[in-house]
Amino acid sequence: MTKLSVNINKFATLRNARGGNNPDLLQVARDCEQFGGQGITIHPRPDERHIRRSDVLELKDHINTELNIEGYPTEDFINLVCAVKPAQVTLVPDTPEQLTSNSGWNTKEKAEFLLPIISHFHEANIRVSIFIDPQKEMADNALRCGADRVELYTEPYARQYRVDRKKAVTPYVECALHCQKIGLGINAGHDLSLENLAYFSEQIPFLDEVSIGHALVCDALYLGLEKTIESYLKCLSTSGN
Repeated sequence: MTKLSVNINKFATLRNARGGNNPDLLQVARDCEQFGGQGITIHPRPDERHIRRSDVLELKDHINTELNIEGYPTEDFINLVCAVKPAQVTLVPDTPEQLTSNSGWNTKEKAEFLLPIISHFHEANIRVSIFIDPQKEMADNALRCGADRVELYTEPYARQYRVDRKKAVTPYVECALHCQKIGLGINAGHDLSLENLAYFSEQIPFLDEVSIGHALVCDALYLGLEKTIESYLKCLSTSGN
């Protein structure tokens, strides 16, 4: 079954809005695990607008599932990740000032940049995932750079889902099958939700992991966190059938 990694950035945004420690990010992470989440994802940014450096250092020692740290590989980010040694680092091409991710890496053009960074993380025994658009060429070059997995950028799928879900998912299926053939692990994330996740999971039942934050937190406002995580896990359960 595909694993659910809960992105807790938005909980940190809520905490930071008022200062103090409400909600308690460490407790949120523990609760996500208790309610069935199989991983925790965080995206520390230089401005610390949600996840803080101190959060990153504390979380590693307080969760029992996999920690996935995503971000743009600045020197500070690389040093932080290597100090924490999470199970996985996901490299995204976001500039520090970006609000959120809006594209994958061009792994062909950025190969010389990515290759030594990936090698450095491997020396620290950290699995490396590269955020890409669903294109076979980008997957091929991610593998050449040494990546263990790719994370498919799913916002275009989510946007087109209501219009034509088959057309929306087709490039992802084709890319995922290619990744499976060449030996790349496959993650997915960005704008996956209770509306579109089950279908995506049915079409690509061999996904290793999905990382979901914004939609999950929004759903938790109405359903509660435990019920929300149960609902997302139910969407993924089809991938094992």
